[in-house]
Amino acid sequence: MLCENCKTPLDDTINFCNHCGAKVIRNRLTLKVLLSDFYERFLNYDNKFLQTFLTLFSKPEQVIVGYINGTRKKYVDAISYFAIAITFAGLQVFLLRKFFPNSISLSGFTQDGTEAFSKTMLTTIQEYISFVMIFSIPVYALMAKIVFYNKKKYNYTELVVFFMYTVSQLTITGVFVIIPAAALNVSYGNVGMLFLPIQILYQTYCLKRIYALNAKSLFLKFLLFILVLAVFYILFIILFVVILIMYYGGLHEFSEAMK
Repeated sequence: MLCENCKTPLDDTINFCNHCGAKVIRNRLTLKVLLSDFYERFLNYDNKFLQTFLTLFSKPEQVIVGYINGTRKKYVDAISYFAIAITFAGLQVFLLRKFFPNSISLSGFTQDGTEAFSKTMLTTIQEYISFVMIFSIPVYALMAKIVFYNKKKYNYTELVVFFMYTVSQLTITGVFVIIPAAALNVSYGNVGMLFLPIQILYQTYCLKRIYALNAKSLFLKFLLFILVLAVFYILFIILFVVILIMYYGGLHEFSEAMK
């Protein structure tokens, strides 16, 4: 018998390939086997995905710093976890558009007269959610590098890994908040009003854990982070408006489209 993955000769009695470690599959693929494989990979307590998800809440430094320092087998690696999060984000957009289109609104974030622009911005972000997530990671890492300018514990690439994990964690968690809320006819904007401070607090909590900050340092870094976040947010809005103006062919055309 040969391993189906690496073609190494195998003894008929073994269950795992002694060369590549792949599980030996003897049964024909059925729905029961498929569901069993899904459970084994994602739902049982001992699998890496669930362990990674739970530990990123309880002891995020074990996952993040462990990966940075070379622990690559115990938890899902940063790139794979980020890929899973992008899949979850795409699933969320599909479910919202297919089953809860009325929930796609930024009510709670917007003021009167800005609803059209806000909806355009949200729709564009959803259409390119994977690119938005990929682009956000180096931006967040740059923000953290600015905030922790006086601490050389982690370099820029290591901060990229940090945000790959934390953004992925928040994205995956958000699906289990946003979809049920949409089913209850709660708008995306109202959920965002609740979820945004949770996101900031979670990122702060994780940064505290990996940098081992005391209460005073944490408070000062938190204030600086909010300031840097506000500056980057304003720059993002300006950039987004410029892109939309270019897309519509001019400022007048953009204004008409918003109307």
